[in-house]
Amino acid sequence: MDSFGVSALVSIVVSIVCIGLSWWALQIFRFDLFVKKADSAQTKLLQIMLSIFIGHGVADFFMEYLGWSLMLQNFIK
Repeated sequence: MDSFGVSALVSIVVSIVCIGLSWWALQIFRFDLFVKKADSAQTKLLQIMLSIFIGHGVADFFMEYLGWSLMLQNFIK
C-alpha cells in the first residue's frame, strides 16, 4: 500500500516541476506576435494553459519511462 502513496507523491512532484519548467520556458516565447493584447489576462491564461498542457505531457513521458524502467527488474529475474 505504501508504494501507491510514494508513486502518487512522485507523480505530483514530477508534474509540478514539469509544469513549472514549461511555464519558465514559455516566458521567452513572443506571444505578442500571435495575440492582439499581449498583456491581457487572456494571454496569461493561455500561457498557463499551455504550460499545463506541455508540462503534463512531459511529466507523463517521464513517469511512463520510470514505470517501464522499474518493470525491467521483472525481466531480469
